[in-house]
Amino acid sequence: MTVRTERHGDIARVIVDNPPVNALSTEVRQGLMDALAETDADASVRAVVLECAGRTFIAGADVREFGQPAREPHLPDVIMAIEHATKPWVAAIHGSALGGGLEIAMACGYRIAASDAKLGLPEVNLGVIPGAGATVRLPRLIPADKALDMIAGGKPISADAAEKIGLIDRQVADDLSAAAMDMAKSVASQPLPQPLIEREPIMPKDATVFEDQKFKIVTKARGQLAQTEAVQAIDNALTLGPAQALAAERDTFLRLRAGEQSTALRHIFFAERSVSKIPAAEGAKPRSLKTVGVIGGGTMGAGIAAACLLAGLGVCLIERDDAACAAASDRIRGTLEGSAKRGLLSADGLAAALRRLSVGSDYGALAEADLVIEAVFEDMDVKKTVFAELDRVTRPDAVLASNTSYLDVNEIARATADPSRVVGLHFFSPAHVMKLLELVVTDTAAPDVLATGLALGKALRKITVPAGVCDGFIGNRIMSAYRRECDYMIEDGALPAQVDSAMTAFGFPMGVFAMQDLAGLDIAWAMRKRQAATRPADQRYVEIADRLCEQGRLGRKTGKGWYDYSADKSGETDPEVTALIESESARRGITRADFTDEQIIDRILGVMQREGAMILEEGIAQSADAIDVVMVNGYGFPRWKGGPMFMAAQKQQA
Repeated sequence: MTVRTERHGDIARVIVDNPPVNALSTEVRQGLMDALAETDADASVRAVVLECAGRTFIAGADVREFGQPAREPHLPDVIMAIEHATKPWVAAIHGSALGGGLEIAMACGYRIAASDAKLGLPEVNLGVIPGAGATVRLPRLIPADKALDMIAGGKPISADAAEKIGLIDRQVADDLSAAAMDMAKSVASQPLPQPLIEREPIMPKDATVFEDQKFKIVTKARGQLAQTEAVQAIDNALTLGPAQALAAERDTFLRLRAGEQSTALRHIFFAERSVSKIPAAEGAKPRSLKTVGVIGGGTMGAGIAAACLLAGLGVCLIERDDAACAAASDRIRGTLEGSAKRGLLSADGLAAALRRLSVGSDYGALAEADLVIEAVFEDMDVKKTVFAELDRVTRPDAVLASNTSYLDVNEIARATADPSRVVGLHFFSPAHVMKLLELVVTDTAAPDVLATGLALGKALRKITVPAGVCDGFIGNRIMSAYRRECDYMIEDGALPAQVDSAMTAFGFPMGVFAMQDLAGLDIAWAMRKRQAATRPADQRYVEIADRLCEQGRLGRKTGKGWYDYSADKSGETDPEVTALIESESARRGITRADFTDEQIIDRILGVMQREGAMILEEGIAQSADAIDVVMVNGYGFPRWKGGPMFMAAQKQQA
């Protein structure tokens, strides 16, 4: 049974047991209705405790039912029924109470939570707003501005934060079930609390600040519908009657659920959960993974080290000399302290992480490392030298990985006596924040080595996408292709600011030229010089970026790149760059033409999709879903559009 009722004297325990996350399937909804009818009808029951078996409270709706016709009992009806129960209900929350799970908890008269519980309304992440009354009930339980934060932001909050704003009545550090039973006994003889739906909204203290909050949410949404609709739903809750507000919420939920954005977001949701599999590693047991070595303490190496420390792993970082070691230590400490300031790490956790870190210049310190990640300069000879040294000092069963962004990992592996223990682990900067990890599968990698790479990704809480060996793997190969297309467009008549504006209007957080300035133009310049010898003779090559680099315009770090940052840190159009672009067009005999934003985006998407199709054909990516996951999580492709391959498939179906 997905829902069962147990008796403990005059207290009933209603237990939801629908593994793995107790999702609100049709069976669970019906089970709750049956339990409600049973406990309401039993005169010997004085109060009810709602609990969940397993590792979590109800963690939301059953997403698998999203694309299907709604089946009774509908969640709004279940919530309304529990809210008007004739006996007090106490929700005992552990793990996560998310979406419909939190709506069920709010229907209960009382809420008690484990101190490590999380509570949230993440529906906007699937392109919808809550559809069972949360936008109406939540601002009647907590201040409207706090309710808007939770609904439009979609991020869960801690039990401590929930208690402070009144979302739960109390939190307990241990024995949640016993505490919930005690609470049920204490409220059994008290008058029933007024249902939330019948209460007055709790208005924000400062109306001006609230209006500013709403404006910022709508502005930041950049075309995402759910966030904007969340603002309207809260306004409805504050200005309309409860029945009207509930009806409006439900209409909005159903409309959004049937829309393109929610369809795209559900696609990514499922894709992210399906791509981290490698047939060759199926059934293989990962090797030991307790201590990770990192070679190089620059921005990327320090970020990788910090990510491993935050995951509870030991880290031994190697740099070239004492000065570089000190700089690397400072970078890592600064990153960890930043995590502590954001509440992601306690003071004790920070101290423990730093104790797990050792930094030195002697490769011999890696003798007992389980896995070593190289993060040095993107040069084949340098990397092969590093791997030859790692081959000498590490245990024969230690996994060796390169963080290369473009280089041939098969060739790097051949620098070792046992290429079967070598893989690529392409992190994205900042490595302790970015969720994506490309696991580059070499021709010779052993199954348990690949399994270890997957295990590391899981330990770091990253979405690990397997990729084959080619120049740039999945993401950088596609990015190189569309960046080249953007170069063609500016030589043909567009300007960098126009291309960037079209991209941000489409939903990218940053345009391709602004992104290059942020990363540093010298990175791509080095790659282009490396590729010059093998570049097809008939491939069009635009020299504008090379001219900028030759002038020392390397982006933000030098104050000038595609844009001028000397007066404005966000960058301004530079007449010198415009003149350079126009002169290059003239030198090549190109008559410059006008471009619309739609034409710019069509060309960018077209290149992404064509390159993606070739990547699939060559077996570099295992599926179109894998390409979408990489582009969304590593390259800023707007999540609510589902990814370039998803868009191509939708267009074909239209």
